Amino acid sequence: MPIWVQLVYLLCAVAFILALKGLSGPKTARGGNLIGAAAAVVACAVPFLYLDLDHVGLILGAVVVGSAGGAYGARVVQMTQMPQMVALFNGVGGGAAALVALLELEHMVEEEVPVFFLVATAFTIVVGSVSFAGSVVTFAKLQELMSSRPVVFPGLPIAFGGSLLAAVVLSVLVVSDPTMLVGILLGLLGLAIGVLLVLPVGGADVPIVISLLNAFTGLTVAAGGYVLQNTVLLVAGTLVGAAGTFLTLLMAGAMGRSVANILFGALKGGSTLGAGEASDRPVKSAGPEDVAIMLAYAERVIIVPGYGLAVAQAQHTLRELVDVLIERGADVDYAIHPVAGRMPGHMNVLLAEAQVPYEQLIEMDEINGDFKDADVVLVVGANDVVNPAAKTTPGAPIYGMPILNADEAKQVVFMKRSMRPGFAGIENELLFEPNTTLLFGDAKDSMGKLLSSVKSL
Repeated sequence: MPIWVQLVYLLCAVAFILALKGLSGPKTARGGNLIGAAAAVVACAVPFLYLDLDHVGLILGAVVVGSAGGAYGARVVQMTQMPQMVALFNGVGGGAAALVALLELEHMVEEEVPVFFLVATAFTIVVGSVSFAGSVVTFAKLQELMSSRPVVFPGLPIAFGGSLLAAVVLSVLVVSDPTMLVGILLGLLGLAIGVLLVLPVGGADVPIVISLLNAFTGLTVAAGGYVLQNTVLLVAGTLVGAAGTFLTLLMAGAMGRSVANILFGALKGGSTLGAGEASDRPVKSAGPEDVAIMLAYAERVIIVPGYGLAVAQAQHTLRELVDVLIERGADVDYAIHPVAGRMPGHMNVLLAEAQVPYEQLIEMDEINGDFKDADVVLVVGANDVVNPAAKTTPGAPIYGMPILNADEAKQVVFMKRSMRPGFAGIENELLFEPNTTLLFGDAKDSMGKLLSSVKSL
C-alpha cells in the first residue's frame, strides 16, 4: 500500500473521530454528519486510484444501486420510522462484513496465514451474521411486520444455547482446518443465532437491542479491517463498536435493568411485553375547552412528549400551543425521558423537526425536581415513562426504571387515543388518580382543538 494511501486513510480515520465528536451536540451534528460522509466517500474512492481491480463494472454498478437506494430511503423515510432505517443500515453493515470475511477465507484456505487472522475471520463471519439476522427481526418488529411482543417457544433456551456451542465448535474448525464449507455453515448458524437472540425481545426493549447489534457490527468491521490490513476500517469499526456498547449500557441503565434481563427477561416474564388489553376502569375525562382553561391559568407547565405524539404528527401544533402559553406568561418546558421515542435522542429530533427550541428540551435528571411545582403536566403520547409502577410495583416489567415524576404535579392531563397501556403492557395507575384528567382522541385532532380553545380565551 503506497504511503500516500496510508496517509489518506489516516486522515479519513481522524475525520471519523471528528464526525463522532460533532454528533455529540445539536449545533454540530449536521457538520459532523457531513464530515463522516465525506470521509467515507474518499475512503471508498481511494482503492480505484491505486489498485488494479477486476470486475470494475460490477463494482460501480453495485455502488450506483446502493447509493440510489440509500438516497431514496433517506429522503422518503418518516422521522418516526428512523429507528427501522437504522436497524436496516446496521444489519447491512454486519452482513457485508460477514460476506467479505467469507471471501477472504477462500484465499486463506489456499495459503498459510497467521492464526489470529483466522480467529478474526471466524469472529467476523459469525458476529456479522448475528447482527444481520437480528437487525432484520428488529426492523420487522418496529415496522409491525410481526408482533412486537416477545416470541417465545418451548425449547428456545436449549436451541439458543446449542447454537452458541455449535458456533464455537465451527469457529475452532475454521481456525484449525479452514474450509469454505465450514465457513458457510458458520455464517448460516450466525443467522439462526441472530433470530433466536431477538425473538424474545419485545416492546420498548427493541431499541436497546438495535444499539447492541450496532456494536456487534462495529466489532465485525474492526475485525474485518484487521483481516484486510485496512486502517480506516479498523478505526471506524472500533468507533462504532465502542459507541454502540456505551449507548447500550446507558440505555439499559435508563431503564433500570441489565442487558441480560433485556435480552432474556421474557423467558421468565421480565421483558417489556408489548401492547396489552384496554382498561375498563372509570377515569376522569374532559373536553378541549376544559383543558384549555387549566392551561390558560397555569403559571408552570411541563410537557411530557412520547412516541405517540410523533406518530400522530402533532408536534407542530404542540409547539404552537407552547408558544401561545409562553406569550401569555407561562413557564413551559419539555421533559425528555432517555428512552422516549424509539431510539436515543429520537424525541429530541422529532421535536426539532417542529422547530422547538433546543433550550426548552430538559433531560429527566434536570427537570424531575420541578414537577412538584408544576401547575399542569401535559402528557402527550407517552405512558410508561410516567408510570409510578416503576417505583411502586416490584415484579412489574418496568420496575426499577427511572421515570419522570409527573405524579407529583398539581394537575396531570393525559392525551390518549384509548385506554390501552403502553409498550410495557401494564396499566398506569396515574391515569386513575383524582388529579389526573384524560383528553381522549387522536393527538393531532385533539391538539388542534386545544390550541383553538386556548387562543379563544
